[in-house]
Amino acid sequence: MATGGYAAIAIMQPYFIPYAGYFRLFAASDLFVIYDCVQFPRRGWVHRNRLADSAGNEKWLTLPLEKAPQDVLIRDLRFSPHAAQILADRLGRFVLAPQAPDAAQPVLAALREVRGLPIDYIERLLERIAAYCGLPWRVTRSSALNVPESFRGQDRIIEIARRLGAARYINSPGGRALYDHESFAKAGIELRFLPDYSGPRASILARILSEDRHDLADDIRSQATLVP
Repeated sequence: MATGGYAAIAIMQPYFIPYAGYFRLFAASDLFVIYDCVQFPRRGWVHRNRLADSAGNEKWLTLPLEKAPQDVLIRDLRFSPHAAQILADRLGRFVLAPQAPDAAQPVLAALREVRGLPIDYIERLLERIAAYCGLPWRVTRSSALNVPESFRGQDRIIEIARRLGAARYINSPGGRALYDHESFAKAGIELRFLPDYSGPRASILARILSEDRHDLADDIRSQATLVP
């Protein structure tokens, strides 16, 4: 990908049907960078989320992944054999289709369509959700930048932002414990954060199935105003 001057970028691991607060990064940035060049967090949200089953109890929905080394990168994950059928069986525990509005059908189709690598699958699903909410889709993957492994943690984020010519880096509220303004300022990049999200922490899929589409989009955009 060619680099070149973005007013504001966001960098985040690709999460599987994440909560609505995640999507504020699309609304607040000029470019969203899928952070796929780092180690897969096995207890994180890249490959799983929680949904209510037919009895109303929250259960894990986990993508069927092939076994991989502990240090596997997100970009190198693979689906297990027969992943499409396995996921279909797992989805059967949840009531999705009957209450889904027509506009949500592309999201549900992407949820069920297992093809390519997990990173491809998750990116397609994020794109469909962004489209459903009327959010901009300006996206690249960090792996496309070929940042050397010697850059780690905060330094890796700064190097990605530098290569993209970003004037500002936008992060979720949890990043306050990870990044400091001075280090970014030395690289000529302004560090800004989203405010704490006041809405539900449930998967956005649950809200797509139960809330008005425009109300959900307004909620995301209204809480995408940056704070220092």
